[in-house]
Amino acid sequence: MGKLRYNIALVVANILFGANFSFYVSLTKSFVTFQQIFILQLSVAALLFIPIALLRRGSYRITVEDFGTIFIVALIVVYGWMYMLLWGASQTNPIDASMIATLGPVFTLIVAHIVNPEHPSWIKVLGAVLAIAGALTLLSDKNYHLLGTTSEAFGNALVLFAVMAIAANTVLINRTLRRYGELTIMGWYYIIGFIMAIPFFYSDLLSLFATRLPATAIAELTYVTVLGTALPMYLLYVGSAHLTAVHTALYRYIQPLVAAVFALLRGQTIIDRANKVGAALIFCGVVLVVAGNSLRKKVFK
Repeated sequence: MGKLRYNIALVVANILFGANFSFYVSLTKSFVTFQQIFILQLSVAALLFIPIALLRRGSYRITVEDFGTIFIVALIVVYGWMYMLLWGASQTNPIDASMIATLGPVFTLIVAHIVNPEHPSWIKVLGAVLAIAGALTLLSDKNYHLLGTTSEAFGNALVLFAVMAIAANTVLINRTLRRYGELTIMGWYYIIGFIMAIPFFYSDLLSLFATRLPATAIAELTYVTVLGTALPMYLLYVGSAHLTAVHTALYRYIQPLVAAVFALLRGQTIIDRANKVGAALIFCGVVLVVAGNSLRKKVFK
């Protein structure tokens, strides 16, 4: 199948991720807290990936320097990405959250420039400006209530922070990921993350299992912990490791499409002018960021 399987991996990963946003909203509004979802996601991922990682020879050949990198990035992924994304998505609507989640390549470019300073092309800078303007459009549409911890603007800001965190992860872990492989790195993510999280969230986990939930809530929880977290994370790593940044970035736009379909069918939100303007700016901006050099060569020969 060649590279087709990696393309399929990215498509499936983004479809699964996209449906999450609708389920986050329905679960946290009626049945559970986002903290309960967080520790359940982390626990299930740990059960799935830690045994696999421990059985791989590479898990015991990690240098002290590489382990330090993995430790820092694990905290970024668990608390900066998973926790903040859940918190933010529980406060806003699925369409806004999923659109902001596509900003990854923009912040990856910014973080990469901070880590390895170089002069980016003007077309990439323009793309970053447009994409960030799109995110600000979504924030400003909510009357700037960023300080209100129950406002959609605050939720959008948290999702934006989560995107920054996962962008930092992408840059910082790149060399270590290629050296040890996806399964080994993911296993250590969840070993570190689970050990660091369980002392603070074990009561949330216990209360979740003590709660009598309806069948629909159990089905949604099962989805977001397995099909919506562990599986797509693995597929995303596999696909992005073998395809270009352009593929990875553009496939992300499947997420807001899936999230919008679910949200509209379930009556969770409507598509307003800010959604359309924000989506257009973010889409154009991310395309310029990931394909800027190629576009410049074609347009300005």
